[in-house]
Amino acid sequence: MNMASIGIFIFTVIYITAGNANTGFVNVQCKTENVGQYGQLSLLECTVKTSQEATDLEIRTVSWKKEGVDEPLLVFHQGELTKKQPGYSFAEPSWNSRNMNVSLHITNTAVEAQGVYTCTVVTDRGFTTSETSLKVTAKYSKPTIISEPEKITQSTGGTLVCNSVGGYPKGQIRWFGELNEEWTKSAEMEVKQTKSGLFDLLSRLTLLQGSTYSKYKCAVFNTSGGKEDEAMFEVPEGRDASGRLGGEPGKPSAPVSTIVAPVVVIGSLIVGLLVVMVILHKRRSRRDRREVRTFESEAEEGGHQEMDKEYQDTLA
Repeated sequence: MNMASIGIFIFTVIYITAGNANTGFVNVQCKTENVGQYGQLSLLECTVKTSQEATDLEIRTVSWKKEGVDEPLLVFHQGELTKKQPGYSFAEPSWNSRNMNVSLHITNTAVEAQGVYTCTVVTDRGFTTSETSLKVTAKYSKPTIISEPEKITQSTGGTLVCNSVGGYPKGQIRWFGELNEEWTKSAEMEVKQTKSGLFDLLSRLTLLQGSTYSKYKCAVFNTSGGKEDEAMFEVPEGRDASGRLGGEPGKPSAPVSTIVAPVVVIGSLIVGLLVVMVILHKRRSRRDRREVRTFESEAEEGGHQEMDKEYQDTLA
C-alpha cells in the first residue's frame, strides 16, 4: 500500500470510528492565524471544547493536515501515534487521549511551512474539524552601504549601494536625504529569492555631480510597512576644477545650513546700505532747501536796497 492509500485509509477509519457527524457535544477551536519566525519553533493553537453533557469524553483520533500536502503530518489513533512526519509534534509532550489541547508544534520553521492547516478530532461522542493558518516571517539583516567608486565626494558624485539580506516576506529598501526627504523613486532595487525562500534586497541610488546633501540614509522595511533597521552614509565635500567647494557653477554643494548664513549676512548688508542711502538722501534734500531759502532771502534784500537808492536819487 502506497503513502497516498495509507492517508485515505486513515481518514476512512476516522469517519467510521466517529460513527455520526458532530452531535454538538464536541468542538475543536483553533486560533485563526498564527505567526512563526523562520528557523524557530512555531505553534498552531487548537483546543477541544466539550458540552456539559460530554465532560468525560475520550479522544480516539487526532489528525493534522496541511493544505496542498497529500499525507497527514501527524495522526494519533486508538492510543498511539500512527503517523508523524519529521518536525511535527503535539505541543503537549505527554499528550494523551484525555488531553483537550491538540495544538501542533513545528520545529525549525521553514518558509514552506506557511499555509493553511486542518485539525480533525474524533471522540466517542462524535467528530469535529477546524482550520488555522501559519504566517512565516524573517527579519532582514542590518543594511550596509558602500559607494561606487569607493571614494566619492559631493562634487564628483557616484552611486550608493545598500544591501539587506535574509528576510521574509519580500520587503523594500527606501532612501532618505539629509532633511529626511525621500529619494526612493530615484533608486533602483533588485530582489533575489534564495533556495531557502528568503529574500535578499539590493538598491542603487545615483548621486549627481554637485549633490546638495552630505548624508544619505538607507532603511529596510518589511511587507507590513514597518521599518526594521537603517544605515547612514556621509558624502564628504570635494573641490571642482576651479578649486571651489562643490560642483558645477551656480549649484551649491554645501549643506543648507552653510548656505543660509552667507545669505543672511548679504541680506543684512543690503538692508544697511539702503538705510544709509535713505539718510544721505534726506540730508541732501534738507541742504538743498536751506540753500534755496538763503538765495531767496538775499535776492529780496538786494531788491529793497536798489529801490532805496533810486528813491534817494529822485530826491536829489
